[in-house]
Amino acid sequence: MYEADKTRYDNMKYNRCGQSGLMLPVLSLGLWHNFGSNGNFDNMQDMCYTAFDNGITHFDLANNYGPVYGSAEENFGRILKKGLNKYRDEIIISTKAGYDMWPGPYGNWGSKKYLVASLDQSLKRMGLEYVDIFYHHRPDPDTPLEETARALDGIVKSGKSLYIGISNYNKEQTIAISELFRKMGTPFIINQRRYSMFDRTIETDGLKDYAAAHGIGIITFSPLAQGLLTDRYLNGIPKDSRIRTDGRFLKESAVNDETIDKIKSLTSIAHRRGQSLAQMALSWILRDDDITSVLVGASKPSQILDNIGMLSKTGFDKTELKQIDDILG
Repeated sequence: MYEADKTRYDNMKYNRCGQSGLMLPVLSLGLWHNFGSNGNFDNMQDMCYTAFDNGITHFDLANNYGPVYGSAEENFGRILKKGLNKYRDEIIISTKAGYDMWPGPYGNWGSKKYLVASLDQSLKRMGLEYVDIFYHHRPDPDTPLEETARALDGIVKSGKSLYIGISNYNKEQTIAISELFRKMGTPFIINQRRYSMFDRTIETDGLKDYAAAHGIGIITFSPLAQGLLTDRYLNGIPKDSRIRTDGRFLKESAVNDETIDKIKSLTSIAHRRGQSLAQMALSWILRDDDITSVLVGASKPSQILDNIGMLSKTGFDKTELKQIDDILG
């Protein structure tokens, strides 16, 4: 039976999520990759234990994480049952619905029918009575926004989620749904968006500044740009890389001479700071306290420990920030 490390909170930092009472670790574990039916269960379990033993209390899932759809939640449910559930009151579990999940007109997007049914399925797969945060995974251009907002509000009132989040909503969409939540008194606390040195859209579309000014938490995914912001591709594309084994999210065309030059220049700055490029990329996201937490993925426990190593140097001086901006262009 798993017994958590009693010193697990000693070195982790926690940020308040928006204007709520909820604290999230600055690093959260995403179960997007490597927790599906094609993964090794013992390795999945070791990753979750390693994360929790080092203060990563937040585990982030979605209904269709896999492959196959639902398998990440099923595997996480097994991990809970084998011992992690003993610490349920010390853990934040989030899941989502909004992308294609099952056939037919009711298994996608943002209708009340889909969102309520999907969460019920997710809870069953994980063996839970509730999740801590339930997200609408993406905006629905066809379903009335008020229907989606009321469905999410009803889910909280039903006791099946404590808080509500949204994902992939831009600034204008965030403003629109947050106004609905405000009128209903819904505990809306967070938006989950992609963000990295190589993808700064939340800066250019204004969401980052708006959320900080209006008490909305932001948790970011793909902080290492699917592995580009590591030393993984400095000498070509490895045979066991994600590009070679799963080309859905990172394409070979992304590894070009211009990108490699940027990676090499950023790596030099990271080494002068005493960090790996991956550690510096994570620290950079958290540089100004506008981001609540960063979702990290991993394929083995040692990667989680490497990521946690960023906590030893989270600050940047003005010269470093200017050098990074100059490199990124």
